[in-house]
Amino acid sequence: MILVELRLMLRKRRVWLCWLLLCALPTLVAVLLATTRLAPPPGRGGAFLSAVVSNGQIFPAAALALVVPVFLPITVAIVAGDTVAGESSAGTLRYLLVRPVGRLRLLVAKLVSVAVFVLLAVLFVTVVSYVVGVVAFGFGPDASLGGGGAIPSLSGVALSPADVVFRTATTVGYLALCMLALGAVGLLFSTLTDSPLAAALGVLALVVASAAVQPLDAAAAIEPFLPTAHWLAWIDLFRDPIVWADVREGALVQLGYVVVAFGAAWANFSTKDVTT
Repeated sequence: MILVELRLMLRKRRVWLCWLLLCALPTLVAVLLATTRLAPPPGRGGAFLSAVVSNGQIFPAAALALVVPVFLPITVAIVAGDTVAGESSAGTLRYLLVRPVGRLRLLVAKLVSVAVFVLLAVLFVTVVSYVVGVVAFGFGPDASLGGGGAIPSLSGVALSPADVVFRTATTVGYLALCMLALGAVGLLFSTLTDSPLAAALGVLALVVASAAVQPLDAAAAIEPFLPTAHWLAWIDLFRDPIVWADVREGALVQLGYVVVAFGAAWANFSTKDVTT
């Protein structure tokens, strides 16, 4: 069942279009920076952008900081909102459930397909932005000495290539988990409506509401539990030493969203009367 869902996902043009657009934004930014050499000063613009013109190996981190706040959540909302509602609106959900496939098994397969989508999305952005960054800005000022150039951390300490690979891989996993939490919420909304657009808009409404409430002092008690509160905690992975506190807290919060949203989706879907 999982393989069937993965094949269905990979056959959808909108899935590939989402991946393409996610990679296009950092590429456009790299072209503009390489052409003008006008990087924003430290403390302004996206994270890491001020340093990419001197070391292209930093560009994957800058690219992830660009797509995470808006563009990545939009693509996740589109794909997750279509999981069940899309089948229902197309009239194929009833025929799918006629087969000897349990509803829980179907929902698990849908969630796995969303997880694969978000993981590949973050991986594609990381790999494409690394290639684009190195082509546009080079390996850094020490590349002539061998070793691929020095890669500075946010603390000013140079990182080894192996250390950067570990930190980047951890970042990919962390952001995939954050987006999977949104995907689980999208799966829940997708079981509540027959409209993929309505389900996607529900996810985006949650993101906008969370981002709007997060800076308010009156929301201090709930701020740590908002879905967007820990999205940028991965930046601490590029400090030396790594600051793990926010990353661990963020991972637990996102796992909580996955469990609660998926449980609610199963509770609703298991009793849903599918007639179309």
